[in-house]
Amino acid sequence: MIVIIDCGSSKTPLIESIVYEFMDTRVVPLFEFQREQHSDALGFVISGAPILITEVDIEPYLKQFEWLKLEEKPVLGICFGHQMLGLTFGALSNRQREDRDWQIIEVIVDCPLFEKLPVEIELMEDHCEAISIPKDFIHVAVSDATVNEGMMHQNKPFYGIQFHPEVSGNHGAIILENFVHICEQHSK
Repeated sequence: MIVIIDCGSSKTPLIESIVYEFMDTRVVPLFEFQREQHSDALGFVISGAPILITEVDIEPYLKQFEWLKLEEKPVLGICFGHQMLGLTFGALSNRQREDRDWQIIEVIVDCPLFEKLPVEIELMEDHCEAISIPKDFIHVAVSDATVNEGMMHQNKPFYGIQFHPEVSGNHGAIILENFVHICEQHSK
């Protein structure tokens, strides 16, 4: 089972419907999530959110993601989830031009999240903020709009993507399916 941490995105049901094709899911609102209640989870997806991290008090959110520092199971952060994953591990955030359209994403290193996909993929964006690459993470994807489109941890099965696979058609569904496979492999 994969736990989807719902940070308030209207796209969370789409994440759930795609992931559920491959594995059972449980959706939990962000501020109701308590890691110790989900010992049966094989992995975690952190959704997007309708907030700007550069315009809110980010501390309550960072506190809610403290569990990531000790986590060993796979984690996928999408948009806001990607940003929170990065900030938890020391990334810096910044505003950038709004990007709410299709964008060519270039995969720049081998990453299990992008298996079975071409090096350049057209995927949907919906953001106006970005993060730097935190310490202990590898930069895996880039676009003309955003430098850090994708990252993975060097030692843990943690992945962050700035774009939205849940609204990116077939290629996006493959990315979510790949994450399910990562969770299955990690549980063996």
